[in-house]
Parts: sequence; C-alpha cells; structure tokens
Amino acid sequence: MLIALAMGASLAAHSADYVTLPGGTLSSVLANDADKEPASIAPFALRVTPVTQTEFLAFTRANPEWQRDTIARTFADTGYLKDWSATQSLGNAATGQQPVVNVSWFAAQAFCEAEGARLPTWQEWEYAAAADATRRDARGDPAWRSRILNWYARPATKALPDVGSQANVYGVRDLHGLIWEWVDDFNALLVSPDSRSRDDPDKLKFCGAGAISLQDRENYAVLMRIALLSSLSASDSTSSLGFRCARPLP
Repeated sequence: MLIALAMGASLAAHSADYVTLPGGTLSSVLANDADKEPASIAPFALRVTPVTQTEFLAFTRANPEWQRDTIARTFADTGYLKDWSATQSLGNAATGQQPVVNVSWFAAQAFCEAEGARLPTWQEWEYAAAADATRRDARGDPAWRSRILNWYARPATKALPDVGSQANVYGVRDLHGLIWEWVDDFNALLVSPDSRSRDDPDKLKFCGAGAISLQDRENYAVLMRIALLSSLSASDSTSSLGFRCARPLP
C-alpha cells in the first residue's frame, strides 16, 4: 500500500542519519520445517534510530492531513498520537528525542515516503536486529538473548527514554530495549500454517499452530514482536509501537 503525498512535501528541516547494511543471508525465525534455507538479504540503508517525536511533529506540520485532529479514521484509530498534549504540542513532559509512538502503519509509511524511504521489511529488520556491538549475528548467545528479555520487565507506565542507545556492529541503535517497530510487511506474518512449498508467496507467514514450525523457538524476544505485529491492522496504534525507515540501495 502506498500513501499519496502532496507534491513537494518534504522534511527539509530534518536530515536523518542512515547507515548502510551489507548484503548477506539470514536464518529467519519464521522459516518453516520445509524451508530452512537462509534468506538472501540485499544491501540496504537503515535509519540509525527510530523516528523521534520532534521529527514526526515536523512531518505533521508539513503535512496537516496526518495531524491528530484531521487524519482520516481509515488511516488511524482513536489512539493516534494520544500521548501528545495537543495536535501540534508534545507536552511539557516530552523531551522531543523520545521515539514517536501511537502511530499507525499508514502514518509511518507516509513519513518514510516523505523522507524518500519506506518501512523496512520484516527480514531486513530481523537481519539488523540479530547483531550486537561486535557480531553480525549474536542470536546464538544465551546471555545476549537474556539481556534483551530483561527489557520486558520495565514497567509500561514508565516514560520512554530518548533514542541513542549503544550502536550494534552496523551502527544501528535502539533495535532492542526501547520500543516495538512497524515493518512494511507486518500483515504478511499471519496466515494459514499449511504453506510448505518454497515457491509459496506465503512461506514467511504463520499463526496459531503454525508457530510450531518456527526455526528458533528460543528467540522469545523476536517471537513476541511477531505476535504483536501479527495482531494489528494498519490503522492501529499503541503506546509502545514506533518505527524507523529504510532505503534500498542501487
């Protein structure tokens, strides 16, 4: 789905930092029992941090159709930007450098398009999120998985920190420990588990009993993200869900 934006709409006041991730292969947690071949990931660029409140505020000022009081309900539920004190005000408690949350998939995709980008695919996000500070794939390390799971013990009522945690080996920050993140193909993570052919376009999808085909059942932190994303519709928003953008490379 593409969001039509007015010609000339831009985020001229903002210059986002992107880093290039090299191409490679990924043993996705979503690979089923009949398709365990690693997925091929083409090189792409990814935002260093999630989109902040200040950045999204600038976007809504440049594109009023995405403001809280004017957005069409087709594109966002009633919780859209509900943590802001007003349509064009973050509130006194906001630092502006906290990640924007309570945004729908439609709004996130529109922001990325205005930046000449798009939302990352699930496999691109999973590929980037597999890395730690020194390794491109740290998922086999129980200590690394345990540190990520500790995030879930943080009270949901606690204010979100600012973006900018320690970078992973690619230079990407905040993939874990801050918020959930929209991906472009979030609605492809839920379908019948009967897909077994490698040529089946639904081979990355799962639901219910289909979860028994997951390749890495110990990676609970990632599986919890899949469970959340697969439960949403594109107009939904939650207080822990934000986004970052990606760009394909020539």
